Amino acid sequence: MTIETRDWDVVEHLDSPERIAAYIEAVLEDGDPALISAAIGDVARARGMTQIAFETGRSRESLYRALSDKGNPQLDTLVSVLKAIGLRLSVQPIAVSKPT
Repeated sequence: MTIETRDWDVVEHLDSPERIAAYIEAVLEDGDPALISAAIGDVARARGMTQIAFETGRSRESLYRALSDKGNPQLDTLVSVLKAIGLRLSVQPIAVSKPT
């Protein structure tokens, strides 16, 4: 008996605002710019790239390119896509342990 497998796609699991926020937050903690843009691209695909393109005033093709793991989106692209998917950037201080 052979086991049939299929590719796992995170997009299938980004089905609630809480899951989306947790996913993006985890990726931001990692700090890898390529991973961050690709993860935002995952969320845009989950929400529908055509709708995100419409809401941001950008073409689907340019969003796919910018939000790929090889893309290098500008800050205004990231901010507009995050806004379209219902998120915003925020800044928090890094917890630093004080010497005793």
